[in-house]
Amino acid sequence: MRKPYRQSLVIVVVLLLGVGLGWGLNQVDFTARRTADPITVVSPEGDSVSKVAREVTASLVGVLNYSETGDFFTRKTEEKTGSGVVIDRNGLVVTNHHVVQGAQRLMVVLSDGTRKEAEVVGQDARSDLALVQVKGVRKLTSARWGDSSKLVVGQSVVAIGNPLGLGFAQSVTAGIISGLNRVITTQEGFQLKLIQTDAAINPGNSGGPLVNLAGEVIGINTVKIAAPGFEGMGFSIPSNQARAVVEDLRQHGRVKRPVLGVELVREISGEEAGYYRLPIKSGVVVIPVRNGPADKAGVQDYDIIKKVNNQQVKSSAELQEVILSHKLGDEVKLDILRLPRIEGQKTRELIIKVKLGEDTAGQTTTAS
Repeated sequence: MRKPYRQSLVIVVVLLLGVGLGWGLNQVDFTARRTADPITVVSPEGDSVSKVAREVTASLVGVLNYSETGDFFTRKTEEKTGSGVVIDRNGLVVTNHHVVQGAQRLMVVLSDGTRKEAEVVGQDARSDLALVQVKGVRKLTSARWGDSSKLVVGQSVVAIGNPLGLGFAQSVTAGIISGLNRVITTQEGFQLKLIQTDAAINPGNSGGPLVNLAGEVIGINTVKIAAPGFEGMGFSIPSNQARAVVEDLRQHGRVKRPVLGVELVREISGEEAGYYRLPIKSGVVVIPVRNGPADKAGVQDYDIIKKVNNQQVKSSAELQEVILSHKLGDEVKLDILRLPRIEGQKTRELIIKVKLGEDTAGQTTTAS
């Protein structure tokens, strides 16, 4: 019998960050994708889009990330550009983690063109979100959050940002919600559950708002698909997810997440379970992190997690999702399949209860 295999389609995901004058990130050439007038809005809603644009652009900002590169002889200052949205009249701005990552100096460009110094309050690589404080401002126009749980496919939305640098600041594009709960894996290995839209999103739009026709922010723009044959596939972080992360960043400077404390080794499909004659339909193979919650509870290397609190786990993404749906200190029940360690042993099915700990790293996939 041949060992089963799975084919996977690899799609390049581009973080929408402008570099220098806003040319493509990660060496992707966007010159062929530019249109004659990216600021023009063409939409059957017409007046509604214009009204939303006028309202929301007042809370849109540009984010400038300055860092020095090179050695003594080749030192130069590199500028990266992104977008952000004001959520508090005293200068709190939401943007993407990758927009502010590595910044030695931050500037925010307000809607009237005024430039202000800024500092990072907190940032979170797993969700690709950051909270920035603009210095020396009062009474800014703040955006209104919407409820992303009420979104439906086909609903009209508007994306606003600064594509290709500040030369195209406050660009407005309109489209629809093409899909919900799209799972995208970033280059760092984090899995994000995102809103898919066909509203044009380009480098420099990172951190800008996706809004509904009521002018409410229902997403924070983050990535687009950049691969031959793929067009009109942009993605935004749902507002409900963003609000929870931002609140933690505001209070603690970081996101307090529960963790099981395991490294994700691989997933077991039903076909593979049949091939290896395992008494399961699916599961996730794990290795406990030393002295982590799972390790202390008795989980061993290469145990297969079948269920969490009686909920079947079919993939690493599902395991991460169910753990992140709990709170710090919650106890979860794991249905475990333990493989034989030595010849003559039998496969065992176990139930192990684990008290979830805190994700203090926040930067690795071991936080599941």
